[in-house]
Amino acid sequence: MGSHSGFHSLREETTAAIDVTGDLPGWLDGSLVRNGPGAFSFPDGSGVDHWFDGLAMLYRFTFDPGTTENGGTVHYRNRFLRTDAYEDAVDGEFEGGFATGETTLRGRLAGLLSEPYDNTNVIVERIGEEYVALTESPRRVRFDPNTLGTIGHADSDGDGVPSGQLSCAHLKRDPTTGAVVNVDTAFGRTCRYHVYAWTPDGERRHVGSVETDEPAYMHSFALTPRYVVLTEFPFRLDPLRFLKPGRQAPFIEQFEWEPDRGTRIVVVDRTTGAVVAEPVTDAVFGFHHVNAFERNGGAEIVFDLETVPDATTIDSLYLENVRAGEMGAIVGEIERFTVDLGGDPGAQNGTGPSGATVSREMLYDDGSALPTVSPARWCRRHRYVYAMGLDTPVTEWARRIVKIDADAETASMFDDGGDYFGEPIFVPAPEGDAEDAGVVLTVALDTEADRSRLLVLDGETFTERARATLPHAAPFDFHGRYFPELRAATEA
Repeated sequence: MGSHSGFHSLREETTAAIDVTGDLPGWLDGSLVRNGPGAFSFPDGSGVDHWFDGLAMLYRFTFDPGTTENGGTVHYRNRFLRTDAYEDAVDGEFEGGFATGETTLRGRLAGLLSEPYDNTNVIVERIGEEYVALTESPRRVRFDPNTLGTIGHADSDGDGVPSGQLSCAHLKRDPTTGAVVNVDTAFGRTCRYHVYAWTPDGERRHVGSVETDEPAYMHSFALTPRYVVLTEFPFRLDPLRFLKPGRQAPFIEQFEWEPDRGTRIVVVDRTTGAVVAEPVTDAVFGFHHVNAFERNGGAEIVFDLETVPDATTIDSLYLENVRAGEMGAIVGEIERFTVDLGGDPGAQNGTGPSGATVSREMLYDDGSALPTVSPARWCRRHRYVYAMGLDTPVTEWARRIVKIDADAETASMFDDGGDYFGEPIFVPAPEGDAEDAGVVLTVALDTEADRSRLLVLDGETFTERARATLPHAAPFDFHGRYFPELRAATEA
């Protein structure tokens, strides 16, 4: 596993018009923009220790459907984000990130309080009219969606909304209202989670705040039409550790696994900001909330979460481990959590209604990573979940992608067109009636050809419709978004 290109650096930035093999649907004329680590080593010979710390690279795939004589074209472009972290790496001054490098007291406080880390290599989103790249820092990086050129930072200082030193990398979008919601963690004498939302035109407002004694590591959260749901895993950080003198371990190693705490589920009302429930379930860990919805008139909140038993999954993703195939702890299972608010959600009693409970059931336990649903189902009940499929025990990257039918309790597999597969993204057909009417987009790595290719699958049959082979092998990335407004006519 260590010899192929999935965890190695890509130096080349290129543009290409790629002929499609197969047939793109005529309605697929937007762009898929993906984000992930593009380089793990630097010109001075130094490098990062962890997959999560590779320098951010954007990839844009713009679909140009063809005529009956031509299957279509994919306009491809890839480019590094020119962030402060990127410039430091080029200049030989990279000081560390998520799991790389030690820092001094001064450096740690400066990084959290004044100049947050800006290697935004997790995902891209649109907030108002701005396209931004995100990581677990409030320092969002703006980019031109056509050229992928870096524009600058998109901080929200001065708008009067309380913020923090850490952010969830995955914000959530309510497709009905257009609101975009996120959660920051603020360190202080009293630590808090600040929940806030942007309106469709990009104005930010405060939703509410939740106190916590030791903040938990939270990569994402869940959203329903009425609630924000925080899953406070027992992977906690004592903020006093930042005040210790001398050099300290990388940021993520400051968190400690405390399973006796269990996992607290905090339900926040999106209108009032009040905590309406905070039941506790057994200790568990996870990165990605798949989707969430309400049942029984809002008396029940249901969310799907990809879980792993504990936080050792982070250790499995150090580069020395993934390149050696020692990734046993990254295999996820998709669980469904149901929070019963115990009566009228508005009848508060202290921090929430008495009798609120949380139950769990297994949806898929055959090995998954990076699960997604159709954006048309965000905040609504969903039937299908798409994910990378991994063997158990895992010694290799994802050899397939899966389509999970939560209603029928079945799963379909796709494993053609490459050796290793990335996150599947579902794009709904504009006139489709069925939830799975559309296409699934995934990037596969062919190790023998040393090339990556974009695969377009039929959403209903889960079979290949089209493919476009890239001019190089791209490193394994993280997440993507499909933007229907970014069309070939807007190409710069």
